[in-house]
This record gives sequence, C-alpha cells and structure tokens, in this order.
Amino acid sequence: MVQYNPLQYLPTEEELPNSDNTPVDNEFQLLIPHLLRVILCLLWANRTDWFFGINMGVYYDPEQPAIVPDGFLSLGVPRHKSNRGRLSYLIWQEQVVPQFVLEYVSQTKGGEYDDKMTKYASIGALYYVIYNPDYWRRDKHDPFEVYRLENGVYIRQFGNPVWIPEIDLGIGYESGTHHGWTRDWLYWYDQNGNRFPTPENVIEQERQRAETESQRAESEHQRAENVQQQLAELMAKLQERGINPDEL
Repeated sequence: MVQYNPLQYLPTEEELPNSDNTPVDNEFQLLIPHLLRVILCLLWANRTDWFFGINMGVYYDPEQPAIVPDGFLSLGVPRHKSNRGRLSYLIWQEQVVPQFVLEYVSQTKGGEYDDKMTKYASIGALYYVIYNPDYWRRDKHDPFEVYRLENGVYIRQFGNPVWIPEIDLGIGYESGTHHGWTRDWLYWYDQNGNRFPTPENVIEQERQRAETESQRAESEHQRAENVQQQLAELMAKLQERGINPDEL
C-alpha cells in the first residue's frame, strides 16, 4: 500500500523566494530585533529548541506570498536547522507557528495595525507586538502595544513589561545604550520585571569584575610591601641596639 505524505508535495525553502524585495527603510528595523536575538543567545546559550528570525519570510500557505515580520520567535524547533541556516520559515515543515511576532513601525506605513494584524491572527501567531516609538502620534496608537490571540482575535495586553507565560519571558522597553545609540530599546524581562542583560552589560560587568580583582591584587601587593618595610625597620632598630635578629 502506498503511504501518502502531504509534505512530499509542498514546496521547500529552496523552491520559494527568500526575499520579498521590499527595502528596509529604517536602521532600527534591524537593530531592535537583533538586540532581542543576542540577548536570547546569552540567556538560552544551552538551549537548542528555539529560533529567532529577523526580516525573514514566514510561509503559511504554499499558494500565498510570505509574510515578513521584523522579528519572530518560535519555540520547539531546532536552533540550527542546517549548515546553511534557514532560507525562510515554512510552517508546514517546521510544524510550529511562531509564538511571538514583532513589527517595528517606520516612516513608511506597513499595515501593522490592520492588514498584518489580520494575517498574523489568521496563521495563529499567539503574541503580536507593535513597537512604534517615533510615529505613534501619527498613527494614533501607543508606542508599545502587545496583543494576545484569543478565539481568533487579538486582545491588547497592558503593561511594561508584559509577561508572556507561554515563552517564559517578558517583553518591554526602557532607555539604554547599544551600538552607540542612547534611546528606548526593546528588552526581555523575567517574571519579576528584571531586565535580562545585554552583551554590553555582560562585557561591562566583566570589566568591572576584572578592575575590582586588579585593585584587590594591588591592595594585597601594597600590604605585603608595607609588612616587608615594617619588618626591615624593626630589624634595623634591633641591630642598632646590638641585637642580632638571627639569634632571636
């Protein structure tokens, strides 16, 4: 009996376009999700069951063009699928819909509040985050909005950060300095609202630790020199009194 394999008749990554030919018109559309990804690389360094894509095509239907989030997170998929990396993200191959998608609103409107929201809801992305720090007044929205899919409809989740139990992370924003820019950035948080460190934070902590260790070593060295000096002075005084220290 011939076994039917539906995946056998669906296109692969190599057969589908891996670019939508839409230029990125804002530097932070890459920098914001990149920071989120590198934080995860630190936080989940020993995990292999997650993937964070940036500006990558997500295919949900072989008959439809890909949707391209600025960032998305999938849990329960291989961290590294092959030596080439993923060309795109095919839901029918991965068997996991991204649990988290991010859109960064730039000068060019991209349907973040309507068309894309409807599309993400239709494919079943559990959380949808819209980050709009520069044009929120123009768009009559808040700078940071998080939505959770409930019965096929996105419901706004309030707070900063917003806890996402399904991925055991919080998402929020605050001021920081990265890539030489001091401004608001998106970060991951723990359940108590503590921000997880960035690579810059880790480097600075290591620098401070090394500096503290150097200062401690210098203090120990100075203390040893002081003891030696005091001992030399004591021996000199004994010799002045005609006392041989070696005979004591």
